[in-house]
Amino acid sequence: QVHLVESGGGSVQAGGSLRLSCAASGASLSAVYCVAWFRQAPGKEREGVASISKYGRTDYGDSLKGRFTLSRDNAENTLYLGMNTLEPEDTAMYYCAASEGLCRNTGFASHFFTYWGQGTQVTVSS
Repeated sequence: QVHLVESGGGSVQAGGSLRLSCAASGASLSAVYCVAWFRQAPGKEREGVASISKYGRTDYGDSLKGRFTLSRDNAENTLYLGMNTLEPEDTAMYYCAASEGLCRNTGFASHFFTYWGQGTQVTVSS
């Protein structure tokens, strides 16, 4: 059982930056097969943002690589999502999720992810 707690969300102006954190307990993130960030804006479908495999391979959603950076601190058992040059379109609730499946098999299909945090809100104003 993996327990995930997100933090770091907030309100920023367009062009600003935020760093989201996902603190895990109950299991080591480096032992979990796939951990990812998703986001969901009001009225829109949940979207995969970035994922990292237990082997450290990262993957990003379309058009997000270059602005978003995913990293993992094994000592802190925490996943970080650095977000730069934020746009109003990035406004959403951001969720951390973990899967016992391989990232290359799960992709960003949310139904493969068993464990979810409560989310942290990111609001970007123009």
